[in-house]
Amino acid sequence: MSSLFRRLTFLLRPSWVILAVVVAGFAYLCFSVLAPWQLGKNTTTSERNQRIADSVHADPVDVSTMLGGPGRDTEWRRVTADGSYVPDSTVLVRLRHLGQDPAFSVLTAFTLDDGRTVLVDRGLIAAVNGSRPPQVPAPPSGKQHLQARVRASEGTVDTKPPMTEDGYRQVYSIDTQQDSTVLHLPLTPIPTNDRGGYLQLDENQPGAFAPVPLPQLDAGPYLSYGLQWLAFGIMAPLGLGYFVYAEIRARRRERAESTPEPATPTDPISPTDAPPTATDPAKPAAPTTNKPPTNEARLADRYGGTRR
Repeated sequence: MSSLFRRLTFLLRPSWVILAVVVAGFAYLCFSVLAPWQLGKNTTTSERNQRIADSVHADPVDVSTMLGGPGRDTEWRRVTADGSYVPDSTVLVRLRHLGQDPAFSVLTAFTLDDGRTVLVDRGLIAAVNGSRPPQVPAPPSGKQHLQARVRASEGTVDTKPPMTEDGYRQVYSIDTQQDSTVLHLPLTPIPTNDRGGYLQLDENQPGAFAPVPLPQLDAGPYLSYGLQWLAFGIMAPLGLGYFVYAEIRARRRERAESTPEPATPTDPISPTDAPPTATDPAKPAAPTTNKPPTNEARLADRYGGTRR
């Protein structure tokens, strides 16, 4: 045990201690942060894709029946809404894209027949000169029948408050609570998440613009990324173990080379083994010096390089 301990004392050097700490920290991050992060995104994306796929074949329901419910797995559900648009309730959402071009999302309040008011995303409208909103047509008046999908509120960014510019109220995200404050209307959030949801109009609906495209039903690379982080978390300690083994093996070989060989009795020199003399130029004298291996050669043997 004491001999083994002496052989491993090199691991207490600062360079080896730092390397061990770095490897341990990297492996911990792989298993506790990086891999769960990617695997969690894969689970969330797969659940979203399943809800969208299920909604394609499900019959739409009246949105008023969902208000006040638990709101579990309601996002992307197809619904219908009967009521009328609230006049002068347009809010534009900045930093959207229509294809590759800058655009705005157009939000408008919609009062249901039962008196409750919900937020409706009417779709996308292209920006003028890449940044300014165009003249937004008012929604149709009178009683309307809408078909839409339930979407969850995106939340808000404290550093990007609502603003009024070019004659329109503008925000940076679609959030029922924020738009209720901007419009000074008691908007009823559709149960989806903690901040409630809104309606996203389908194509060819009254007052609709370019529809917001549905996400592609692709789980993405998150599963493979998660497995890669798990593999990295396993490979890092194994790599450290290999370097420790290589160091122990190199040190054992160096000790064996530095140990003097025991003396052996000298045998009588036969005539054929006699060293060459000045009269025998055909047999040059062999070099007798035995230089120790250089540090470069030792490193090459230790870590698999080539000697120069």
